Amino acid sequence: QEAFAIDPDLKLPVAVAPFIIAASAAIAPKPFVRDVAHSQINFIAESQLVDAHGTFDAWDAEIMFDAESVEASSVLITIDAKSINTRIAQRDGHLRSNDFFATDSFPTITFKSAFINKLGEDRINITGDLTIRGRTKRITIPSRLVFFDAARNVGRVKGQATIDRNDFGVSYQPPVNRINPEIQLQFDIAFKAK
Repeated sequence: QEAFAIDPDLKLPVAVAPFIIAASAAIAPKPFVRDVAHSQINFIAESQLVDAHGTFDAWDAEIMFDAESVEASSVLITIDAKSINTRIAQRDGHLRSNDFFATDSFPTITFKSAFINKLGEDRINITGDLTIRGRTKRITIPSRLVFFDAARNVGRVKGQATIDRNDFGVSYQPPVNRINPEIQLQFDIAFKAK
């Protein structure tokens, strides 16, 4: 009778219930971690004199992935804002200041997925909340599931989106080298079973 507690209206034989429970567990998202050596988050900020190509050296991703139902997957990315790296120390110091990311007051940048839409065999949209400098805005990142190897429990996903930095209070404009408000964000995450 305990087996019928799953749903009394189903009236299934007791022997069937364990298989229902096992099947439900099998399709639930499973935890994965990023492959640090093969993952990166980059950005491009265009300006009149020279475009800044940058990355973040310190960040982590909490990934729940379901190969059978990608829509049930989720991701939480947490970035150490102070780890910004454009390969020019003076510029990086300025980016950490109150003119830009104010990293002393807002040490982390986060992206938390809200839902994922599957568009095709390998194409997905990841929609979630991006928080920079304490301001949160929902964005959609067109992405591609490059591959997933179920035998080895490894995969790779990459995506790219454009945001307006003014939406996040990163609005500083230098007097000479004006910076485009639109910033290109790129992520490329290889992941493996936790």
